[in-house]
Amino acid sequence: MGVCLIAGGCTTPTSAEESSAASPASPPETQSLELDLRPGPKADDVEPGKPVTVAAEHGELTKVTLIGADGTVVKGSLNNDSTAWRAGEKLGFGKEYTLTARGVGEDGERAMKRATFTTAVPAQTVSVTPAVVDGATVGVGMPVSFRFSAPISDKDAAERALRVTSEPKTKGGFYWFNDEWVVWRPKDHWEPGTEVTIDADIYGRDFGNDMYGAQDVSTSMTIGKRVVAVANGKTHHMSVWIDGHKVKRMPISMGKPTHPTPHGTYTVMSEHYDYTMDSSTYGVPVDDDEGYEITVSHATRLSYSGIFYHSAPWSVGDQGNRNVSHGCLNLSTADAEWMMNNSKPGDLVRVVKSGGQRLEPTDGFSVWQLPWREWRTGGVD
Repeated sequence: MGVCLIAGGCTTPTSAEESSAASPASPPETQSLELDLRPGPKADDVEPGKPVTVAAEHGELTKVTLIGADGTVVKGSLNNDSTAWRAGEKLGFGKEYTLTARGVGEDGERAMKRATFTTAVPAQTVSVTPAVVDGATVGVGMPVSFRFSAPISDKDAAERALRVTSEPKTKGGFYWFNDEWVVWRPKDHWEPGTEVTIDADIYGRDFGNDMYGAQDVSTSMTIGKRVVAVANGKTHHMSVWIDGHKVKRMPISMGKPTHPTPHGTYTVMSEHYDYTMDSSTYGVPVDDDEGYEITVSHATRLSYSGIFYHSAPWSVGDQGNRNVSHGCLNLSTADAEWMMNNSKPGDLVRVVKSGGQRLEPTDGFSVWQLPWREWRTGGVD
């Protein structure tokens, strides 16, 4: 029967068209299963901390085993569609393992692949300590500081093993102050309420020169209210803002002209009660004319070099009028107690018009002394 076209007339299908219409579509060509095992056969010096995986293409996995030469079975798991397997445990140093994968391809044929490999023997192991108390509520300025127990030569590998994740997501980066000390900080201050998880997955990872991570470490912190104090060396007062609202102004006395307080943005490090202030800790003997050893009821550390804000009942008459301390921020006992009740590690204290030198970014948690454009260079090579 002819087929009518709008353009006019009727046509009759050709034999080729009739054949095409009558013949069913050819079934898709099936393929054999391909298995990718990592590490591969005969691999040696494998990093025990690296993932052991199997991937299946053109089919699915039916069984995967990872067994040590001593018979130890390493647990693992398949993904939802059985196309990938991953070991759920890390391996030992200097061990031999056999990874065996079995599966079936699209063509219905079964396949098996096996890889026997050995893990590395470290010349040295290294540990790392994050300077965050697990579960602590901290201030918006808190950096994540990592101290390694030995110098790290492959810093890129170390950064890949260190993870700082947050909700909401926060942009930030690493900066190496020396070969053993790296710090992660946000580009800008944290947002209050942010939940932060810190994972140092260093076990079995190669950081260069056959130095491997010894143990994983994890911790977490919550970002609390935004607390910022500004101490002014000219007005001899300190004002405090909480979540953007000015809540208090108090008289202070900071470093006298012979011991001026360094100016810049400090980050609260730790809080102490009944703390002994000792000049010998920064090189001035107690029996020197400028020496001292005295216990104060309230003291909050702002720097490694010995700058605190603390209770100083002996200088109450000077507070609000003149600078007489050896560099610390002197407060009345009542004001020091109020500060410690309303402050926490990670809060920010800005010192202005002190007459002192610029605060060094390595002195305590004073990372905000480095602008982001410099921070993003990454520090030492």
